Amino acid sequence: MFALNNPPNSFNLSQHNNALRRPSPPFSTFRRLASRRKPMVKAEIGGGGAGHQDHGQTVITSSSSSFLDTRKDSNGSVVSSGRSDEEIEVKAVMTIRKKIKENFTEKLEDQWEYFINGVGQGIQIQLISDQIDPVTNSGKSVQSYVKGWLPKASNVSYIVEYSAELTVPSDFGCPGAILITNLHAREFYLLQVVIHGFTGGPIFFPANTWIHSRNDNPESRIIFNNQAYLPSQTPPGIKDLRLQDLLSIRGTDKGVRNQHDRIYDYATYNDLGNPDKDEELARPVLGGPEWPYPRRCRTGRPPTTSDPLSESRIEKPHPVYVPRDETFEEIKQNTFSAGRLKALFHNLIPSIAATMSRSDIPFTCFSDIDKLYTDGVVLRDEEQHRGGVQDLLLGKVMNQVISAGERLLKYEIPTVIKRDRFSWLRDNEFARQALAGVNPVNIELLKEFPIRSKLDPAVYGPPESAITKELLEQELGGMSFEKAMEENRLFIIDYHDMLLPFMKKMNSLPGRKAYASRTIFFYAKTGILSPIAIELSLPPTPSSAQNKRVYTHGHDATTHWIWKLAKAHVCSNDAGIHQLVNHWLRTHACMEPYIIATHRQLSSMHPIYKLLHPHMRYTLEINALARQNLINGGGIIEASFSPGKYAMELSSAAYQSMWRFDMESLPADLIRRGMAEEDPTIPFGLKLVLDDYPYASDGLLIWSAIKEWVESYVEHFYSDPNSVISDVELQAWWNEIKFKGHCDKRNEPWWPKLDTKEDLSGILTIMIWVASGQHAAINFGQYPFGGYVPNRPTLMRRLIPQENDPEYKKFIENPQHAFLSSLPTQLQATKVMAVQDTLSTHSPDEEYLGQVNPLHTHWINDHQVLKMFNKFSARLVEIEEIINARNKDPKLKNRTGAGVPPYELLLPSSGPGVTGRGIPNSISI
Repeated sequence: MFALNNPPNSFNLSQHNNALRRPSPPFSTFRRLASRRKPMVKAEIGGGGAGHQDHGQTVITSSSSSFLDTRKDSNGSVVSSGRSDEEIEVKAVMTIRKKIKENFTEKLEDQWEYFINGVGQGIQIQLISDQIDPVTNSGKSVQSYVKGWLPKASNVSYIVEYSAELTVPSDFGCPGAILITNLHAREFYLLQVVIHGFTGGPIFFPANTWIHSRNDNPESRIIFNNQAYLPSQTPPGIKDLRLQDLLSIRGTDKGVRNQHDRIYDYATYNDLGNPDKDEELARPVLGGPEWPYPRRCRTGRPPTTSDPLSESRIEKPHPVYVPRDETFEEIKQNTFSAGRLKALFHNLIPSIAATMSRSDIPFTCFSDIDKLYTDGVVLRDEEQHRGGVQDLLLGKVMNQVISAGERLLKYEIPTVIKRDRFSWLRDNEFARQALAGVNPVNIELLKEFPIRSKLDPAVYGPPESAITKELLEQELGGMSFEKAMEENRLFIIDYHDMLLPFMKKMNSLPGRKAYASRTIFFYAKTGILSPIAIELSLPPTPSSAQNKRVYTHGHDATTHWIWKLAKAHVCSNDAGIHQLVNHWLRTHACMEPYIIATHRQLSSMHPIYKLLHPHMRYTLEINALARQNLINGGGIIEASFSPGKYAMELSSAAYQSMWRFDMESLPADLIRRGMAEEDPTIPFGLKLVLDDYPYASDGLLIWSAIKEWVESYVEHFYSDPNSVISDVELQAWWNEIKFKGHCDKRNEPWWPKLDTKEDLSGILTIMIWVASGQHAAINFGQYPFGGYVPNRPTLMRRLIPQENDPEYKKFIENPQHAFLSSLPTQLQATKVMAVQDTLSTHSPDEEYLGQVNPLHTHWINDHQVLKMFNKFSARLVEIEEIINARNKDPKLKNRTGAGVPPYELLLPSSGPGVTGRGIPNSISI
């Protein structure tokens, strides 16, 4: 965990990249001036030179007479109490992050910028007081320019500090905002500004933002200090700036967005298709009455020629617009996601396709699959001479060996078969993954019987399931059906109603065959959950009004193989629902409107903005990349999953039929699915129906820690009973989420009210849980569970052969071949495995729950809040120990035992790579 008790005047980078551990030179003592004179301005570069041993710490030496005497008002703001006839020289220290790896041209541009700064023509800084100037009726202000000499050599060459001395009157008050004007031709990244010269200590202005060039936008950037203010508490000197900054972020809802913009507004998903390229790539607009969907961040690109309702696409490798501060930072770009995704889509996937597409054949035996991990796939790449292969950045899972004219792509053995290569064949492992796999959120208690569909019987046939009481009773080991229901021993994963409306379209696609499935599980007295019946349904036909079949595991060779095929079809459905509904829709897509609204309606000074800020990192960028490469028409999801070109239509239908904000609460979801019952006498107020449900039991630990942290934070800022309902920014934020971000659901009665601090805590806990624990639980197991194709095929290519089918004889003669030929082809499998590996990988610059980015240690000026956050961090350390202990408990069969991998997806911490653990603060991949 990153420490939060750094000295107040320290810029702590010591834990950032483990590289910054040398003291920087002390700043000169600030003097009180007896009379006004022109401000002296100089540039001071940290690091380098003799005696400079810790760049991460700024040491200020002075006598008490060297600082402006101050006091604090009721809001904790520093205000001057010195004599108004005197003037004070204060120092503004600006910390800028340069590129870590610069090319020759960029280094030359740096030298030019240093020269421009040296003559005082590069950066203008204006200090705004929180007190009103009676003459201008706005905040008192002073301004100056950065001015100085070239930087000395430093071990941390990409961090530079500029300092400017400004003369302020002794009654100036506390600086509440700083205006930065960038006079250079290119943008720069501002980490923070620190004002020294007040006895209350340094005043921090956390920025962590790109400062645009005045050539791109003449408006100055507004940076506020790290004091949190509700709107009604905003000091008068900066009240107008608070509104001005929000207005600049909202934009005008017009025009094409440029790379330097930081404008957040809304658009529909009208950029998934590319009808101008091929009419087969046309896709419906998601968002509206026909295909409801959450909104995305608007880019303003012009419409396509073929369809005025669809937005023209930006094709790889050109970037899709996201607001400037939402883009990946350089560490993530260079060492992981941008570079790696680019390599994946531009080098690896085409290389796999070029090598295998001419012989896109099924796996003929299981040893073909094993060779992916032992021998690898030889890929011939015609682009090698361009450096594409050598530059391919791959992580732990995929190891590449470059040789003359070809490379070897070798996958690491996935966790699911690393300890027991035959575990995937067993029924108890199939059931275990419903509770402790990558998609543990669809299993429900069977509460009503007989099972009935809610679909229109006039279209989809009789609503009754073909699963009967008599059939189930044969599989209950002597227990009566009534007793099994009474004791809560029957469970179901029901994809029937979600998939059947799409089945005809899906099965019309070449090489795709699927069923709408229901799976019944029985929890035996031995404590083991097992599947006992699978119903597979097709749409009714003129000759058959009810096209449903029920399969059980049977007792002979033929029924055993058919049972394996039935389970594979269920796994294929599960993979599609997981990816399109639980992963993409419920976390990525639904989180985007919260992020847009937070920036548009909550000032960066707002305490709720400060709380949510870590949980919004990188999400808009990864979503933009997904729209460009993954969920777009002809993209990886369509190519690799059963719904094919109808994938996003299925996601929209799920949003319409089942998504509701209040049910994204973990306790509410568990109760809705019958997997938990309310019980105020036990921890969390919930009793799990299955004690050995790793996702739920570990998830409740994380949920409760987030809830406690959020409640204490909200109580701290909203102690007044009417403070929530009277917070104009907060109310506008919540209304915008409902009426703009999720406007297709705006009239639903289940939206929580936002009248009290309890309402606010509940809403924020859901958002933070979705961005952190929920996403981690269903994302980082994708390769560990899906990297072995037979365990979790993402599509099926054949229906189960029936006795009157021509294929049935071949199935009887060679069931292994029939099974493998139903799975994805070698090309489909290797492509989706490469993507799953990427999506399961932690970036080296990941920020985990309970941790603070070392560049953001001064995110808030409130010791009580920092104390509460430290408590939250300590609780997560305790939770990690509890989960580790559970994974060693022999009574918990779903996380321990011979060959059983531990359940680690909700362990808070992780290192980089495919680790199968770790909860990032935000949806960052």
